[in-house]
Amino acid sequence: MDRNKYLYINTIGCQMNVYDSDRIATLLHPLGYRRTDTPGRADLVVVNTCAIREKAEQKAFSFLGRLAELKRKRPEMIIAVGGCVAQQEGRHILTRAPCLDLVFGTGAIGRLPRMVARVESRRCRIVDVETGAEIDEFEYPQGGAGEGAVSRFVTIMQGCDNFCTYCVVPYVRGREMSRRPEEIVQEIEGLVRSGVREVTLLGQNVNSYGKKEGWCAFSELLARINAVPGLARIRFTTSHPKDLSEDLMTAFRDLDKLCNHIHLPVQSGSDAVLDRMNRRYTRAAYLSKVERLRRCRPDIAITSDIIVGFPGEGRADFEATLDLIRTVEYDSLFAFKYSDRPNAPAARFSDAVSEAEKSDRLRKVLDLQESYTLRKHRALIGTTACVLVDGPSKRQEQGETGAGIQWSGRAADNKIVNFTALKEDLSPPPDLTGRQVRVDIEDAFLHSLGGKMIVREPSRVKGEKIYAA
Repeated sequence: MDRNKYLYINTIGCQMNVYDSDRIATLLHPLGYRRTDTPGRADLVVVNTCAIREKAEQKAFSFLGRLAELKRKRPEMIIAVGGCVAQQEGRHILTRAPCLDLVFGTGAIGRLPRMVARVESRRCRIVDVETGAEIDEFEYPQGGAGEGAVSRFVTIMQGCDNFCTYCVVPYVRGREMSRRPEEIVQEIEGLVRSGVREVTLLGQNVNSYGKKEGWCAFSELLARINAVPGLARIRFTTSHPKDLSEDLMTAFRDLDKLCNHIHLPVQSGSDAVLDRMNRRYTRAAYLSKVERLRRCRPDIAITSDIIVGFPGEGRADFEATLDLIRTVEYDSLFAFKYSDRPNAPAARFSDAVSEAEKSDRLRKVLDLQESYTLRKHRALIGTTACVLVDGPSKRQEQGETGAGIQWSGRAADNKIVNFTALKEDLSPPPDLTGRQVRVDIEDAFLHSLGGKMIVREPSRVKGEKIYAA
């Protein structure tokens, strides 16, 4: 290679796209590509797109419009689009974005190096949205994508067989396919060797992991990962309520590395709307599982997704959603206005809710949830949280936090904690990145907690060093 080439990746959408972007960077590394944070410097720009909501798709095309101007100034720049919009639109995307050189679908990431090499040598345009019957596995180089990171995503399955009427995932990610458990464990072991302390397992419905292939159940996979030496924490997302098993619920009680947090999307509190969404559970069934989760792990944090303004959602349906939020008292929520998506059956439903009504309902959901989030955060003042430190906090302005260096991390229940740290002699502490520390919680905000700790000699809890406050 004559010189390094520069790669810029714009990742839009879910955690699985973040994982895929890391795969892309790793696969292109042998071709001489190194990541840059500046699109104008890049020899290759990859836009990793999301089609789950209209706003995300618009964001992708807006960025491509800006890239077109860059390409006019630098015609040799290669522009590629991947992800769900690429899978959804295929060759049609070339008409909408003439600046594109390469379009690759969600199942074509493993073939990307060959495609990029062809574009480099022949200056041709390539479209590859072919999908296979199995997940496209590849091996990370030793130390690979996890280098320097405390937490990483690990995809364990992709695609979905649920066909919720508002969702395009089965059409752009394909049907459910699970990775072999040994491949997953080997990847995590490699990440731990490179310094990763926490992994988040990804899938559109992790609860159905391995069922089609006859692999182990998801709860057994968690147990295998729990046994990986050096790994401190395990998280996962997303969990479909209809497939939440008793074994998985008891895993929160039995596995010491499994964090006390679950994201359990409900989407609506109305049985009529849930039926039109094809969610295949009722409000009562959902609430029963929430109750069971809290019996298994009383300190579990529960978060969820809500869609407002689904076609046919009447006032009574929406009030049922508000009532469900009051009943569950979530730790936090992701709430969205419904938008029609290509290929999704709900796009053909009648009884559309007006945009003004959707906006009003979204505001009411967010206002209600904020009251519970703040109340839960304030209840933690005076307690001690075990925090896995991501690194120094972004809030380092002098005088903002008083004496001491400010650090940031997450508690096991997924709450962000920003805290100051000093040694007992008031000197600066060692680098706390990647360590678990005990922080005294002193402040509560809507999106985070604040606290402090005095760095003392670490104690050992189940083999893990915990720096005590």
